[in-house]
Amino acid sequence: MDSWKDILEENVERILKGEGLEVKECDSARDQVQPVTLRKDVCYIVAAVIFNSKEEVLMVQEAKTECYGRWYLPAGRMEGGESILEALQREVKEEAGIDCQPVTILLVQEQGPQWVRFIFLAEVTGGSLKTTAEADGESLQAQWWDRESPLPLRGRDILSLIAAGLKYLQNPWFQALKPVDIPCQVICQRLLLTFVTSRSDSSEEDRLWLLLSNSKGEDARSHSHLPVEVSNKRCTVTWAVLRLVKECMSSSYSRLNVTMCGILGLQHNGRVLGKTDGICFNTLVFLEYSEEGPEIGGPPLLDGDCYRWQEVTNQRLRAKMLQRIKEGSVLPVHSL
Repeated sequence: MDSWKDILEENVERILKGEGLEVKECDSARDQVQPVTLRKDVCYIVAAVIFNSKEEVLMVQEAKTECYGRWYLPAGRMEGGESILEALQREVKEEAGIDCQPVTILLVQEQGPQWVRFIFLAEVTGGSLKTTAEADGESLQAQWWDRESPLPLRGRDILSLIAAGLKYLQNPWFQALKPVDIPCQVICQRLLLTFVTSRSDSSEEDRLWLLLSNSKGEDARSHSHLPVEVSNKRCTVTWAVLRLVKECMSSSYSRLNVTMCGILGLQHNGRVLGKTDGICFNTLVFLEYSEEGPEIGGPPLLDGDCYRWQEVTNQRLRAKMLQRIKEGSVLPVHSL
């Protein structure tokens, strides 16, 4: 039988590959976890960046009264009972007439955990551009835009998304990621929260530490797991990690720099309204002391016994984690 350490290393490997793990318990609210319901507690938006062979981008002309006649990327709200990928394909088909498949999630944007937008880089698999003769309440028509010709836009926020899509096509800076079909009841983060201890002797390798959550019970240490933090109305996806660091490292918090490297993967199912509408973001976080901090031989001291530091001694795993930290090769998440 594998030891808890072998299982932990296997789980970390899966997270680094963009795979998922079932959310069995949440550390920040173990006794008060309430499932979220789409369109009641949360709103998920999907948007697609799609290019043709000329690097022209797919655009749709809006039919909504408040932005009638203006142009935007194919985008819209997820509906109950949909997965994220199903919502993407439906919106692109309804608004642009195009069948598509995702290449990767390009960016995640959030305004607190109640509004989250998933921007995909996608490619055409079939269909034909929607014409003015097919205009309806979803859109008036769809066209390919060369990104230079004058075009009245609904919002200029899409320009950076288009640029990011083009950049990824030319030189991908993180591995392609798609949502993993694993149900989750809440919006939460599973954290790979890391700390590197630099050696005074340059000939020795730095030490890498990983924060673990101790399960309740007599055998808590042998059942340690990666922390899972729940986001709530007052705590956004990106701020949930700061809450955790402040709560369990209060004596060191003022001297720590917390870097949210980005998302390694996300888990969502969505097919049972009110029971699987949550999302788990598997995120990479890097802690370091600020310049004013003293030279310390180990990771920050922890308050209480709910968490502990575990040194990563598996050299192959350690090298993978350090590479992701240093290169920043993870999916970005932006707070708006």
